[in-house]
Amino acid sequence: MPMKLDNIDRRILRALQRDGRLQNVELAKEVGLSPSPCLRRVRLLEEAGIIKRYVAVLDGAKIGAGLSLFARIWLKAQDAETIQRFTDAIQEMPEIVECHLMAGECDALLRIVTEDLHSYRRFHAERLTRIDSIQSVKTEVPMETAKLTHMLPI
Repeated sequence: MPMKLDNIDRRILRALQRDGRLQNVELAKEVGLSPSPCLRRVRLLEEAGIIKRYVAVLDGAKIGAGLSLFARIWLKAQDAETIQRFTDAIQEMPEIVECHLMAGECDALLRIVTEDLHSYRRFHAERLTRIDSIQSVKTEVPMETAKLTHMLPI
């Protein structure tokens, strides 16, 4: 069950989603609290698991991972063992940054990051399609990213 958040909690979460490196004094000023109560609220949000962790968002193009592709996956079967073998295998592949098990036409949707199409082709042939539980892979290549955010609506 979701935790009840008041307006100050929501302001804290919006501010930290925008900039996770905000110092407590700056955050307190932004949300209209003094530093001690602000820090106490942040700690409660962390302890409740609402704030899961703090990360740096990288520019993939500057580190050789600028191409995002989406792969629709069809598995050989939908039993628990086949799904588990698939999910275990993809955990070992850092190129796969998201995996969603789907209801609908395909069994899974992956977001994969690589340097370019050539490196994706190599990853597809040498690693992805060698996962025993995969029957078929269809790759979708985005032409442009119109929106990409990590902020949840609060």
